[in-house]
Amino acid sequence: MPIVAQSTETTDWVSRFADEVIEESERRAPGKPVVVASGLSPSGPIHLGNLREVMTPHLVADEIRRRGHRVRHLISWDDYDRYRKVPVGVPGVDESWSEHIGKPLTSVPAPKGSSHPNWAEHFKAAMIESLADLGVEFDGISQTEQYTSGAYREQILHAMRHRADIDAILAQYRTKKAPAKKQQQKPVDEAELEAAEGSGAAAEDDGSSGSAGYFPYKPYCGNCEKDLTTVTSYDDDSTELSYSCTSCGFSETVRLGEFNRGKLVWKVDWPMRWAYEGVIFEPSGVDHSSPGSSFQVGGQIVGIFGGRQPIGPMYAFVGISGMAKMSSSKGGVPTPADALKIMEPQLLRWLYARRRPNQSFKIAFDQEIQRLYDEWDRLDAKVADGTALPADVAAHSRAVRTASGELPRTSRPLPYRTLASVADITAGHEDQALRILSDLDPANPLSSLDEARPRYDKAEAWINTHVPADQRTIVRDEPDTELLKSLDEEARESLRLLLDGLADNWSLDGLTHLVYGVPKVRAGFSADATPKELPPEIKTAQRSFFALLYQLLVGRDTGPRLPTLLLAVGQERVRHLLGA
Repeated sequence: MPIVAQSTETTDWVSRFADEVIEESERRAPGKPVVVASGLSPSGPIHLGNLREVMTPHLVADEIRRRGHRVRHLISWDDYDRYRKVPVGVPGVDESWSEHIGKPLTSVPAPKGSSHPNWAEHFKAAMIESLADLGVEFDGISQTEQYTSGAYREQILHAMRHRADIDAILAQYRTKKAPAKKQQQKPVDEAELEAAEGSGAAAEDDGSSGSAGYFPYKPYCGNCEKDLTTVTSYDDDSTELSYSCTSCGFSETVRLGEFNRGKLVWKVDWPMRWAYEGVIFEPSGVDHSSPGSSFQVGGQIVGIFGGRQPIGPMYAFVGISGMAKMSSSKGGVPTPADALKIMEPQLLRWLYARRRPNQSFKIAFDQEIQRLYDEWDRLDAKVADGTALPADVAAHSRAVRTASGELPRTSRPLPYRTLASVADITAGHEDQALRILSDLDPANPLSSLDEARPRYDKAEAWINTHVPADQRTIVRDEPDTELLKSLDEEARESLRLLLDGLADNWSLDGLTHLVYGVPKVRAGFSADATPKELPPEIKTAQRSFFALLYQLLVGRDTGPRLPTLLLAVGQERVRHLLGA
């Protein structure tokens, strides 16, 4: 059963858009389901920047469902777009795929070793699986199926009859400077350029324009299947269309009223779909806010099809910690599947829910992921005890559940950084990992590692795939006798205090209190003294003591949090390595 929101008195951006979309839907299509939309081009790996194209309408649609309204979230798979280039870094793909440039994505072979029938289906499949993990409900629409089945036939004929009107709208922008390439993110590099490359007279990205006039429709060649074609004539009455292919020289005359091997150019195709589907809400990337962009031009062209432009927030870029913004035309960019290997769906949903669409943010694949998890766990605790702010409560709610119910979650969500440290130290030995994790809270030990899953598995995957080998933790086999011999009396006394307290403090909290307390006691203060009660030099003493312990345990000045490391190494081995 759908979850009906108890209150919409929040200040989060999702609720505000839901209010607006519901009102607009009632005005345009009273009594009908609210329609929100996304568009994705499976031209290569569908990355985390593309995910914002889906998550923005998903979150709004889900809020509308929570309020008891019917809603459809359409995802148009732009799989009838042209194959523009061979992406770099895609496994099972080499330069031989360049012979398919210009064909529909569904006519290009899948990468070697794939079980999918074509290029588009291969990349769609990974995204569909990730969306299921994220709890995203949608109705998928294949543009290949729509065009080749003749579903859009009347819209195509209508566009051809009104080509002069479309051309007049586009002409207003042709002399204006195009948006800088570096600002592009949405399917500009796929859909907007589909008609531009190598097509002779089709110099614009908005249709074929030559001596025969302007045409908003581009056939795929009947011989080589490529879109390197030019329409040479068209008759409105008979729908007879002639075209020639600049790639293979093939030409033919067909009846467009019966012909299903071609598509409207992008700047006409998108607004046609708005009208055809009755879309009320669809976001667009920042590149569409400039004059002449698809969203701006589409707002005028949609009227030709009897429709209206959707409400559509501009969404900003999504980056990756330590990397530039992403582009799907290049390989090696992280996908939702990559992110879900190292983080739970709730965290990934939260990253998209907590920021307004026009705010950029980064997704961490480096050490920053530990800080993000700490922040998430603090929010989780605040929501549980009722101290979180309303907007934060709303973002948390959107992260952990949808209108259909709660997303699966880890039953014992231990700190991510602790799990990562344990996975690092134990190197895949699950029995050791369970021993260490049980020692974190001896009064309530884990009975099985499954209680810490799937978070433990995510942390282990992060350690194994994103932490460089020289930063992995390798515990010494034998004591560093030279270093132990060289220690002064102050350092020796600090080690004695630590060793004396191990047995009585063998838990995460106990060891945390112990390792921070040793330098305080050595300086004559209580182990319970707060930072405000201590002179600044105590922090220096603590850092020196920690560095000494790391050197004696792992041969470096830094490493996992010391309490976790001590638990991982075990009491007997700690005593051995510290010279007891």
